[in-house]
Amino acid sequence: MTGGKRRPRKDKELKVSSGQLVKTGQILVRGMGTYKRGLCVGGRDPLFALCSGSIYFSKRKAPRGKAQTFINIKPCEEKVG
Repeated sequence: MTGGKRRPRKDKELKVSSGQLVKTGQILVRGMGTYKRGLCVGGRDPLFALCSGSIYFSKRKAPRGKAQTFINIKPCEEKVG
């Protein structure tokens, strides 16, 4: 943190919203452990799109009772972008 100021870094955030169209290889989330990869999503720290399509979120219950949010992509036949 430059200048001794405590601010969250702006590059660590959710880059897309639900229903948004994305292209193959586009980064969806960077630096957040709260979102997990779902269908057609790859990566560990930066999650990225494996195919073109629209974004949707789903929640599933983990073994210890905590709900996890997954980012999924519904593939589309048309070319996006």
